Amino acid sequence: MKREILLLFVLSFSFLTTSFAQECKDENSRHPITGEFCLRSISTAVPFLRIVPSSRGAAMGDIGIALSPDANSMHFNASTLAFADKDMSMGVTFTPWLRALGLNDVYLAYLSGYKKLNDLQTVGVSLRYFSLGSIQFTDNDGNLLSQGKPYEFELAGAFARKLTEKFSASLTGKFIYSDLASGQQVPGQGETIEAGVAGAADVGFTYQSPLSFNDMDTDLRVGLALTNIGSKITYTNSVNRDFLPANFGLGAAWKFNLDNYNTFTVATDLNKLMVPSPVSDGTHLNQSPIGGILSSFGDAPAGGGEELRELMYSLGIEYWYDNQFAVRAGYFNEHASKGNRKYMTVGLGLKYNVFGLDLSYLVPTTSQQNPLDNTLRFTLIFDFGEQGQITDN
Repeated sequence: MKREILLLFVLSFSFLTTSFAQECKDENSRHPITGEFCLRSISTAVPFLRIVPSSRGAAMGDIGIALSPDANSMHFNASTLAFADKDMSMGVTFTPWLRALGLNDVYLAYLSGYKKLNDLQTVGVSLRYFSLGSIQFTDNDGNLLSQGKPYEFELAGAFARKLTEKFSASLTGKFIYSDLASGQQVPGQGETIEAGVAGAADVGFTYQSPLSFNDMDTDLRVGLALTNIGSKITYTNSVNRDFLPANFGLGAAWKFNLDNYNTFTVATDLNKLMVPSPVSDGTHLNQSPIGGILSSFGDAPAGGGEELRELMYSLGIEYWYDNQFAVRAGYFNEHASKGNRKYMTVGLGLKYNVFGLDLSYLVPTTSQQNPLDNTLRFTLIFDFGEQGQITDN
């Protein structure tokens, strides 16, 4: 039963349009009993693309757009890879999913890495795999039809280049495959469910510069990332296709070099889905991918106030001792009418020679359930070579 509920939950991102907005004639209205804002969250297909795969970033409130580059930077902003200080790096992340429901075979796995071609150019690759375990498919009478193992994956390749000593840009191409219930019939419609396939691209920019602050050496980095810009996706022959979770991200990180052994970083990210706001008749799904992105910045039914409520904020800190031991913490905030995700995060980092280990833990701060509540996730990082060993070709 739990797995059937899980399947319906995941499929709802792809097959259903938002209907609860019919109960909210005014987005500024509140529930008469709870006093909370009426819910008008934005749903998309393949939401697994927005799950943060980096335990370092996850420990800092899901931050990463402007953090110093590592093997997982492709998820946030691949342009930071142009400033990497290692010749090559690889990372492996494992994220348990919905462990609170007792599911042990639902997880996100992420394999990523980069290689510097020279001091100006870097290439990166990543593979994201989301397993939803085993699900028993039954008919309306509860008779067993078959057993499925739904899964999704994304294969990405990136190219990053310094345009100046302080500014870089990147382009990432993605192939997305989502097999949730292939071969099954849509209840009441007679349509056969197929695997969804889509292509997408990310564009990233990074500016970094040393900055003197109270006679202290600091480094300031600012990043902009437009991610998951691509085709719409469908699981049936329906002409109504669903949007990918295209996202606008803006981040900043300020690193303070306290002395030869201690550094402290303060970082923040701001994110907004570039997806049309839902309307009760579903006509927002008729827009093209580019049209949906452009309209997403001004189509909220309640105007500018609701557009601002679509912004998601993160704040994180990171302390390193001797570049070997790190302590991290962060906070993520989403408005109550747009999903109400609010949580604190903590984590640790260890480095020894080429080996690194990052751990993160999510602490819920509201009654809103999160698939990662009280879940420990980890990332292994392997760094090879120093930037000084690289020569321009």
